[in-house]
Amino acid sequence: MFMLNDLYKKILMKYNEWELWYKQILDDLGFSKKMDEESADLLSNILKNQGSIKLENLLINLPSEKTSMKCFVVFGAGPSLKSHVKLFKENNDLNEYILIAADGATTGLLEEKIVPDIVVTDLDGKLDDLLVANDLGSFFVIHAHGDNAKEISKYTPKFKRVLGTTQSKPKANLYNFGGFTDGDRCVFLAIALGAKKILLGGMDFGKLVTNYSRPDISTEIAIADETKQKKLKYAERLIEWIKNNENVEIVNIS
Repeated sequence: MFMLNDLYKKILMKYNEWELWYKQILDDLGFSKKMDEESADLLSNILKNQGSIKLENLLINLPSEKTSMKCFVVFGAGPSLKSHVKLFKENNDLNEYILIAADGATTGLLEEKIVPDIVVTDLDGKLDDLLVANDLGSFFVIHAHGDNAKEISKYTPKFKRVLGTTQSKPKANLYNFGGFTDGDRCVFLAIALGAKKILLGGMDFGKLVTNYSRPDISTEIAIADETKQKKLKYAERLIEWIKNNENVEIVNIS
């Protein structure tokens, strides 16, 4: 396990690098930095009142057999999720990996009787399932961005064991590990937690989305809108950046 100073150094080293990506994303997708900062302020204030956890709590409170190996699985909510869960269960011991779910992937994991250790969410997954996972012990990394201020205000108080993140400048009680979508933020989080190996499941970067990711769609799989497709491309590029810049093995479950 990393010493706390090492964890903080890794985070501090990342923000200047992340800011270059962040400016590009804002320009490309037409998002508002001001709105991101306002949502971050909102989440920060809520967590000041209800309390939040620090990065090291995510390691200290997990079983030692999971943390000692520094092996993680990140499950995204893509079309391959269920097939990758099956492959993973057939070939690996769940107890040897720290399991991180990207928002809506939590629903798919619960359907397979798997409770993720950590859920990374901007609160647009199926809320009932997110709350069930939290009640069953999952830690929650709740993310603030310009489009989810309403969800932050309404739902954050319902969760416990919460760590807050922002994609703008970090605050005293909000981290910024890097990353843009729930999926690639999971990978950046694993890096901040000292991952040596990361398996990726359900992390599809094509043009399709599932109703795990978008609970409002009427079919299991649909064509993603243009903005979502751009987001998935950024997620793919950011994970490729991690592969090229971090001392970590990243392998697709398939």
